[in-house]
Amino acid sequence: MLATSSKKLFFAYHSITKRCYMATTNMNGKILAIRREDQSVWERRAPLAPSHVKKLVKKGVKVIVQPSNRRAYPMQMYQNAGAKIQEDISEADVVIGVKQVPIDQLIPHKTYAFFSHTIKAQEANMPLLDAILEKNIRLIDYERMVDERGNRLVAFGKYAGAAGMINILHGLGLRLLALGHHTPLMHIGPAHNYRNIEMARQALRDAGYEISLGMMPKSIGPLTFVFTGTGNVSQGAADLFQNLPYEYVPVSALKKISEHGATNKVYGCEISRQDHLVKKDGGKYNAEEYEEHPERYISLFPLKIAPYASVIVNGIYYAVNSPKLITIPDAKALLQPLYTPWLPVSIGSPALPHKLLAICDISADPGGSIEFVTECTTIDTPFCLYDADQNKDTVSFKGPGVLVCSIDNMPTQLPRESTDYFGDLLMPYIKDIICSDAKKEFEEKNFCPEVASAVLASNGKLTPNFEYIAELRRRNRAKNMSALHGQTKTPKVLILGAGHVSEPMVEYLSRDSTIGVTVECEPLLLDVKERPDLLDEAIQQADLVISLLPSNLHAYVLQHCISNQTNMLTASYCTPDMKELHDASVEAGITVLNEVVEIPAGGTLLEKAVDFDFLPGLALEGFPNRDSTLYQDLYGIHNAVHIERGTLRYKGFSNIVIGLQKLGLLDHEPHTSLHPKGPELTWRQLICSLLNQMDATLFYDNLKALVAERVGSEERMEGIETLGLLKDDPVAKMGTPLDTLSYYLSKKLKFEKGEKDLIVMRHSIRVLWPDGSRELRGISLVCYGDPEGYTAMAKTVSYPAAIAAKMILDGEIQTKGMSLIIN
Repeated sequence: MLATSSKKLFFAYHSITKRCYMATTNMNGKILAIRREDQSVWERRAPLAPSHVKKLVKKGVKVIVQPSNRRAYPMQMYQNAGAKIQEDISEADVVIGVKQVPIDQLIPHKTYAFFSHTIKAQEANMPLLDAILEKNIRLIDYERMVDERGNRLVAFGKYAGAAGMINILHGLGLRLLALGHHTPLMHIGPAHNYRNIEMARQALRDAGYEISLGMMPKSIGPLTFVFTGTGNVSQGAADLFQNLPYEYVPVSALKKISEHGATNKVYGCEISRQDHLVKKDGGKYNAEEYEEHPERYISLFPLKIAPYASVIVNGIYYAVNSPKLITIPDAKALLQPLYTPWLPVSIGSPALPHKLLAICDISADPGGSIEFVTECTTIDTPFCLYDADQNKDTVSFKGPGVLVCSIDNMPTQLPRESTDYFGDLLMPYIKDIICSDAKKEFEEKNFCPEVASAVLASNGKLTPNFEYIAELRRRNRAKNMSALHGQTKTPKVLILGAGHVSEPMVEYLSRDSTIGVTVECEPLLLDVKERPDLLDEAIQQADLVISLLPSNLHAYVLQHCISNQTNMLTASYCTPDMKELHDASVEAGITVLNEVVEIPAGGTLLEKAVDFDFLPGLALEGFPNRDSTLYQDLYGIHNAVHIERGTLRYKGFSNIVIGLQKLGLLDHEPHTSLHPKGPELTWRQLICSLLNQMDATLFYDNLKALVAERVGSEERMEGIETLGLLKDDPVAKMGTPLDTLSYYLSKKLKFEKGEKDLIVMRHSIRVLWPDGSRELRGISLVCYGDPEGYTAMAKTVSYPAAIAAKMILDGEIQTKGMSLIIN
């Protein structure tokens, strides 16, 4: 059934081609030149094969072929077909090639046909376009030979797909070897190693035979290949794929197959737009609407398809405003370790680090549908390993990450077949091209629509369909002028607040010379509510605002970030007033990143302190810190029977703090005695007032006894006495008991020369194994401050926040609205 259908399609195509070609008018006496390709050392293609030249010669066309030993078809074959081999091609009115022509080799007043790569005003090729206009050359760009629906008619797509499939199988074999697995794929070489595509097919069949015999390691599980797109590129890749023992499965079965499929075959899944595109408002895919408004859609590819793919073969064209297949944040999720207890793994047969092993981006569109593919690879260096955690790639097969192949001239690895295929597509239109006379006005030549749509320049100017290029160039020049005057767009970060935490953050961000950091210090902070115009002005110039201000000011700053559509980050908890601005942040299209969550405080948790001895040499205690059950959802540990989040302190801390609390010194409500403009006050007088003692001259021992009675123990009273809170020292009144005490202790307990602080984090996990045994596992983070540098507190607060800031600037975090660092 399939073979019969293919024959019918081929016959239909052949009939159309023959009819178009045979309908040509007399080309007798015309001269066509095929120029030598010199764009790349790997370029061995030609626009026409000797068989096509022979047909033209029979029609009376004189064909001149520039000599080249690099061309896949040798010169003798062109000569045998009737072509004349000579260096000078100036007598030809029409010159055709594949890739761009060096400027100094352009001959004035000629018609040229080649891929110019100028239709997007690509800066690197603008000098070429200028020379074409200056030399009065008529340029026909194959890329714009399209039908009425905009589909390309003359391209190498099929063999780009074929070469890409061969290359990625070759790379996959090497990647699996680096991961500890020899496989039959090791016998597949790069596409250009094969004399022709039939030799490549045989290599795949040989590997496939071994796969069918069960020679793939069981520990790697089933291999699944996902093909995106339905055009020539994907069809070319699928054609080669089918030389392996294969089975195609629908999207609905992909998850099950990826986990429990067989290893004596490989699985393929062809993906079309309706398989992964849905409207943002929840509606289904509509082809006509998508063509007009792709921005209304999102892709479910990273959630529905990519997690179950071993290899992704990407052959889709990425248009501006279209949803991406895989973003940088998506890659981080996809490259996480998998739990696959059903696979037989051991030290010598290791599990794979993640399901997704390789991506062949045949579209070769940097920053396109695969966002983290920012540069094309080359035939010289065909592969790189993308590490999602570091958001960078390395030229290696060993290490963390996914293997990427994105060569932008893959068809030249199969040069003979590519030349034949391209020439077959070009021949129906060759009459119109050969009969072009660049010395005549463009309007005078009655080109067929397919060729007329591809005439980019003629008579020293851009044709009407391509006049937009001039406007694109003007925009690019404006950007370049800005760069020359120091106005180039580099990421700018505004840091609000200039305390101890901001300094290491500035230091970290300044390591990247492309980031500009502005620190707004205390004078602006004090005026921030009185002068919102100053705040707006500063935010407008930033790509990211980092607020290190007191948490009660975050929501105020966020309102200004929303109005200016500027991303924001805080190192504080996500407070209720911040949560209320979530929808507004989403609508503004900004990312707002916070610490985990703010959890309501518990009143008696300090009394639950217990000793911890996991760090020898430190006498530590820990006590529960508020409601911990919310962490079940945040950490995804719903099966945990018991969860407890606590705070570590030196032993005795909680006892003293309980005493301060019972005295009322931790009250955050205003106190009449502590009004900044009130009468002078001593600590002894304040304590007497809190004890409801009107006589501040109370005998000292009696005062101690009253304090001990209030706080509940002599030990707590002695701690309070040691802190100097019973002395006649003056109080710096800050309005509330808590603020007043905090200010006092910041002076009283400040570090002396040579002292340093300490941050300790401990994760303890109690495990109940299936056999009934129990185990306690733990991991600790210990960070010491530097007496001559940053405190441990400043480092542990600022560095994670600075890393998150860099991730936002680099596009690794793109979630809109309120988000948490833990996510």
